[in-house]
Formats: sequence, C-alpha cells, structure tokens
Amino acid sequence: MTSLTTRHPIRLLQITDTHLYGSSSGKLLEINTQDSMDHVVKSVQKNEEQIDFILATGDIAQDASLEAYNNFMEAIGKLGAPFRWIPGNHDNPDVMAEAAYDTNACEKLLYINNWQILFLDTTVEGRVHGRLARKELDFLSESLAAAEASKEVNHCLICLHHNPIKGNADWMKDIGLHNRLEFFEIVKQNSKVACIVYGHVHQELDFQYEGIRCLCTPSTCVQFKPNATNFTLDELNPGYRTIQLYEDGSIDSEVIRVSGYTYEADLNSDGY
Repeated sequence: MTSLTTRHPIRLLQITDTHLYGSSSGKLLEINTQDSMDHVVKSVQKNEEQIDFILATGDIAQDASLEAYNNFMEAIGKLGAPFRWIPGNHDNPDVMAEAAYDTNACEKLLYINNWQILFLDTTVEGRVHGRLARKELDFLSESLAAAEASKEVNHCLICLHHNPIKGNADWMKDIGLHNRLEFFEIVKQNSKVACIVYGHVHQELDFQYEGIRCLCTPSTCVQFKPNATNFTLDELNPGYRTIQLYEDGSIDSEVIRVSGYTYEADLNSDGY
C-alpha cells in the first residue's frame, strides 16, 4: 500500500492494451505494437505537463515474455511518473511480478489525497474472459469497507482489465467479466465508489452505470469497432486517457488519440 499527497486535482493517465512483444519488431494484426506505443508516449510527452500517476490496465504483453514487460517499463519510464499495472488475458501475472521485482508496479492498493485506488486481477489462465477469484472479491470487499469507515478517504476508483459491463458488439458477449454480478453486489454496498476504469475492449467509452462513472480507453495499438456483429477493427488511431480526480469526487476525463500516425492494421482480419 502506498499513500501519496499531490496537488489538486489529481491527474492520472490510463494506458491500456499495449500488446507488446519481446521483440521490438513484433506485430499484432500487422501493426507494430512497440512503434504504436512509442507514438502514444511521445503524444503524452507533447500534451501533458503534469502526471501524478499512470494506470496500466492490462494486456501489457501479447507474448507474456519478460522482455515484453521490460520493454513496457522502459517506454513508460520516459514519462517520469509512477505507475501500477494489472494483468490482462494475454499476460502472465508471475512474469509481470518478475519484471516488477524491487518496484511497486504490482501493488494493489493506492491512496492519493482523499482517493482510494484499487487494482484487481481478473485473469483466468488460458481464457479470454475474466473472472474475479474469491481472494480478489475478498480484497475488494475488505478494501472498500476500510474506505467506507475511513475519515480520510472520501472516494474510490477501481481498476480492472475485463469489462464489468457487457460489450457493445455481439462477438464480445462472452469475453468480459463473467462474475460481474458479484462484483457489483460488493461495489453497491459501498457509497464511496465513484469510478470504474477498464480496458480489454479497445474502445473509448464514458458512461454511468449504477450511478458510477465507467471509463474504458482505446488501446495503444489496434481498435475494435463498436456495435459490430463479428470481430471488426476500427480505423481510429491509438490513444490514452487523462483522468482528473477532484477533492469533491467530481471527475474530468478526456481521450487523446495520436495524430500524424499512419494506421496499418489488417482491417480484414476476423480475429487474433
């Protein structure tokens, strides 16, 4: 657990679904994921003056190699801000922990000013869909209960990889968080949860669900077209999200996409 005090408002960055390989020449659906990640990092360097913390919400690697995680850490290190990461369905949590040795990257609980930020592992080994194991549900319940009882914590933000709300494309119906009802049963017992942040579906989403702000962020590589019956890539560029957390619980957020970048993914692909 880390406790930090920053300026108000807190300025977070969400980077997600980087799908890096051990080799810098690795490609996902014909897009070089290291190159696209590097473009996102350059965009952040150009646009952002202050970053208090970076949330990396899974599918950090495509091949789950130690080298891929090292590549991510090297790239993110250029931004000069602390980060925490969580695994996605393409990741190996044990290898992530090895790469993060002697750092706080895998830490699951963070306090910044009067906000509590939680990081959940939704991975199921060998599966695309997500599920919160019993220990993760217990961690969520205990952490939120502690926040509820705390006079110093007024608001909570939860980070996970898999979408806890059904995806907006037919082919996504089975790839999200399978025990989302259990998740929301715990969340709704606590009045301080203000925001849920996730990745996985490679889209820009910003909506209210059960009175909670839900934010999903574009991948730093390929994008998935919304409202599609079958697997379909979108032609939108990679990007990242800024999240500003205010003392009163209000939230400002914006997705910023890379400009001047030639998107070269295989738009005819039917999956990956």
